[in-house]
Amino acid sequence: MIPRSVAIAKNWTTFSGASLFSTVLYPVLGLALLATMVTLGLVLSGIQLRLYYVPLGFGVIALTVFVCNAGIGPLHRILQHRAGELTAPGQFFTMINLMIAMQGNIRDWVNYHSQHHRFSDQPGDPHNPFESKRWAWIGWIIFRDSKDTARPMPVWLKKYPIVVKLDRLYDPLSLVLHLVVPAVIYLIVWLSGGSLALTAILHACFVIGRAVQFHATVYGINVLGHLKTPLWADHLVGLLTGGEAFHDHHHEQPQSALHRPRKGLWNRIVDYNGTILLAYQKLGLVRNLKIAPQFA
Repeated sequence: MIPRSVAIAKNWTTFSGASLFSTVLYPVLGLALLATMVTLGLVLSGIQLRLYYVPLGFGVIALTVFVCNAGIGPLHRILQHRAGELTAPGQFFTMINLMIAMQGNIRDWVNYHSQHHRFSDQPGDPHNPFESKRWAWIGWIIFRDSKDTARPMPVWLKKYPIVVKLDRLYDPLSLVLHLVVPAVIYLIVWLSGGSLALTAILHACFVIGRAVQFHATVYGINVLGHLKTPLWADHLVGLLTGGEAFHDHHHEQPQSALHRPRKGLWNRIVDYNGTILLAYQKLGLVRNLKIAPQFA
């Protein structure tokens, strides 16, 4: 079998403009907006910058990382690996968080990840880091084989009607979340006499937070998760991915709602996607959680 990084041509027929926007251009716009607002605040007397904007901005970045992971955790562990079942409210919250995270169509996400588990680190793996680390990072996202995206919705996902419905509406709903909602917020702030400068800074931090989470996930899992890395790096990337980057056990026992042991405060912090699912179970948003024996 020909490696995917070689088999997929790099030309306009396989190029995905939407993927380039989500992986590269959108993060650049966020950084540019933040740099512009800070520069204007320093050179224009009409724009006031306050010291508390700094912790507030970092707080928005951290919250955005958390929200994005709160979508990816249930997607990966429940919808992909069937470590439980999402109820209707759980399906809805997961899909909205995934749109905020700009993860693309769930149908394609699950199909690609199924290929990854079938051919892990071998020719046929959509993002094999041993072929090319750059390809495993973002190349496979930007260049797509039309046969991959033509695959139907996986059969087991059809029991989740809200997931199926919202996945069909992914593009328009994503435009609403990322364009219309911010525009409405700017309008409300302007009409109420609030600070548009602070609003723009926080908007930029939201975009940056989503980019941090996105690239921590695709690089931290697809590349670092399949290489030998120091323990401190595992825990750092674990924090940025909600525990998804703890990958040493995953291909042997993929059907687990937890990626670290249930007991231990640090385990529940660094594997907070699993902690979210434990909380979802108590709230009735997920049921029948399955946990690998070593983590129970």
